[in-house]
Amino acid sequence: MCGIIAFSDPTVADKETTIKSMMKMIQHRGPNIKGSGLYTNDTVAMGFRRLSVIDLKGGKQPIYNEDQSILITFNGEIYNYQKLRDELIAAGHTFTTQADTEVLLHGYEEWGMDGTLQRVRGMFAYLIWDNNKQTLYGARDFFGIKPLYYYQKDETFIVGSEIKTFLKHPHFQKELNQEALKPFLMNQYNDLDETFFKNVYKFPAGHWFEFHNQDLQIHQYWDANYRINHQRSLQQTIDEIDQTVKDSVKLHHIADVPVGSFLSEGVDSSYVTAVLHPQEVFSVNFDNGPYDEASVAKELADKEGLHFNEATVNGDEAFADFAEMQYHLDEPDSNPSVIPLWYLCRLARKKVTVALSGEGADELFAGYVNYGMHTKNTVVKVFADGLHKLPKGIRYHLAKNLQKCPDFPGKVHLYSQTAQPSEYYVGESLIYDPDQPTIFTSKQANDVLQPQYQNDLTVQGIYQKDFAKVKEAEDVKQMQYIDLHHFMFNDILQKADKISMAHSLELRVPFLDRKVAELANSIPSKMLINNHDTKYAFRKAANRHLPADWAKRPKLGFPVPIKTWLQEDKYYQKVKDLFSEDWVNQIFDQTKILQLLDDNYSGKIDGRRQVWNIFTFLTWYKLYFVDFDATVQKYEHLQPDVQQFMDNGTLV
Repeated sequence: MCGIIAFSDPTVADKETTIKSMMKMIQHRGPNIKGSGLYTNDTVAMGFRRLSVIDLKGGKQPIYNEDQSILITFNGEIYNYQKLRDELIAAGHTFTTQADTEVLLHGYEEWGMDGTLQRVRGMFAYLIWDNNKQTLYGARDFFGIKPLYYYQKDETFIVGSEIKTFLKHPHFQKELNQEALKPFLMNQYNDLDETFFKNVYKFPAGHWFEFHNQDLQIHQYWDANYRINHQRSLQQTIDEIDQTVKDSVKLHHIADVPVGSFLSEGVDSSYVTAVLHPQEVFSVNFDNGPYDEASVAKELADKEGLHFNEATVNGDEAFADFAEMQYHLDEPDSNPSVIPLWYLCRLARKKVTVALSGEGADELFAGYVNYGMHTKNTVVKVFADGLHKLPKGIRYHLAKNLQKCPDFPGKVHLYSQTAQPSEYYVGESLIYDPDQPTIFTSKQANDVLQPQYQNDLTVQGIYQKDFAKVKEAEDVKQMQYIDLHHFMFNDILQKADKISMAHSLELRVPFLDRKVAELANSIPSKMLINNHDTKYAFRKAANRHLPADWAKRPKLGFPVPIKTWLQEDKYYQKVKDLFSEDWVNQIFDQTKILQLLDDNYSGKIDGRRQVWNIFTFLTWYKLYFVDFDATVQKYEHLQPDVQQFMDNGTLV
C-alpha cells in the first residue's frame, strides 16, 4: 500500500523539486523512505511513497523492465500475483523483485493494459511510463478501492492518489467547484465525477487510460454485469458463496507483515474474522453511544480464541480530531462512520500493518433495507410480493396510483415493490427509519445556500445515467448497481482508504473481489432479499462459521452518537462558533443555518444529519480554502504510533 503521483508539464523546468514536494504531501501513505523513489525526464515526473507489505527488502519503486525503457509505480495489492508471475517467467520475462508490482509491469509488456487487467485480482491504482511510445498509462481497480484523481488544464496534466498533492504543483489552479456543494448536502458526500476542486476528476473504477501528446484517452475494462443463474439451487448458492468468500479471504491474507481484522457485531466483519482467524481483532465503542458494539464483538473474539483490542471514544476526542479526519479525506465526507474508523485504524496500527474489513457485502448481497424491507408486517410483505409479480405495465400504473394515496401503514413497501427503481430510489440519502432523519432534499439544500451555489441537481437525476445501463436487470440489482457506483464508490471506499492510509495502515476488503462480485451478481434477488431477511443466502453461508443465530444480527456499523453530541452545550457551541464565522455567509444563508442548529439543539426538530453535513463541509472548507498553509503544517505528518516505529527502526 502506497501513494503515487505523476505529472506532465513541459513548462516546469525543475521537475525533480516539484515531484519531491508533491510526494511529501502523501508521506502518510508511504513512510518507508528506503522503498520510495521518483523518475523524471523531459516529458513526465513520477513519484512514489511506500508502505512495505510484500517483499519488504525489495520492491522499491519505480520498478523497471529488463531494458529500462518501461517503468511502473503502483498502489495496492495483486492477490493472484504468484500465479501470474509464473506465467510471465515461463513466457521469458526476468523479474528483479518478489513484489506483486512487477507482475503489472511485465504483464503490460506481454498482454497490454487490457489483457493484464482481465487477468488480475486485487485493489490497485498504478501508472506505467513507456519511453518507447512516450506514453503514460494508468488504471484503477474494479470497484475504486484505491483512489486515483486527475487534473487537466492547459499544458498541465496531474494524476495521483490524493488531491492534496496536486496543490503543490506550480501550475495547479485551486478553485472550489461550486456545483459540488448541493449534491454533498443531499448525500453526505460529493456524488459528481468532478471533485470539490475545479478540473480535478475522480478516475472511474474499472477503467484504464493512456496519455500521449496532451491527449487523454480513457477505456473501460470491467463493470458489474447481471446475468442471473436460475439453475442453481439455494443450497448450491450458499455453498458457492461460502467457498468464494473463503478463497477471497485466503488471498487477502497474503502479506509479509502482521494481518488483523476489524470486528463489529454485524455479520459482514464477523464472517471475515471467523474465516481469517487472525491473532488480533479490533473494535471501537463510544462512551455514550446508543449501542454497545464492542462487548458483542468481544463475545465472538472470545469464542474464537482471538486477542480482542478495543478503543472507547468520547465526544471531546472526536471533535478535537475531526478536522484532521477531513483533511485526510481530500473532499468532505459527513458519514458519521468516519469517526469510529479513525480510531479503529489508530488502534490497529499499533499491532498490525494490514487489516481486513467487511465493506461491500451490503452492496453485493443486498443488505440494505432500502432495497425493499420497508415493513415488518408479514401480511404486507406477502401482498407486496404478489403485486411485484404482475406485468410491468400494470405494476407501474398501480405504483402511480399508490403514490397519490394518503400515507398509510405499508405504503412505502407496497410502492417500492411496484414502481420502477429509477422513479424513486435515492440510495442512502433517504433512510426509511424514524430514528434516522433524512438529509437535505433538493429544495431544502437550495434554500440554505447562497444563489451561486444553487442548482437544479437532484439525487435521482444524478442516478439516471447509471439506471439506464441496467434497466433490464432485476429491480434489486438496479439499486445495487447504483449503490456500487455512488455510495460505495464516492463514500464508503473513499473514507476506508484515506482514513486507513492516514495511519499508514493497509485496509483490505475481501468481499470487493471480482470473483465474489461475479458470483453475487448472478444470484437471483429473491435468494438475497425476501420475507425472511436481507442478505439471506449470504447469512446462511456466514452462519457456517459463526455461533448459532449470529448471522441474523442487524447491521449497526459502529453507531455514532451525533444526536447526543449536538444537544450537549459544549459541542453545540463549537458548531455554532464555526457557523457564525464571517466567511460562512458567502456560501450559506447564515441566519437559516444558525436557526437550523438552534432548532435541533432545543429538540424542536431532529436536524442532526443536516447540521452535521454543514458542519463537515465548513470544517473541510476552512482547512483547504481559508487557511491551507496552517492546515498542512498541522496535519501532514506521520501519526504518533507510526513515527514511534520509524524512530525505533521497526516500521514495516
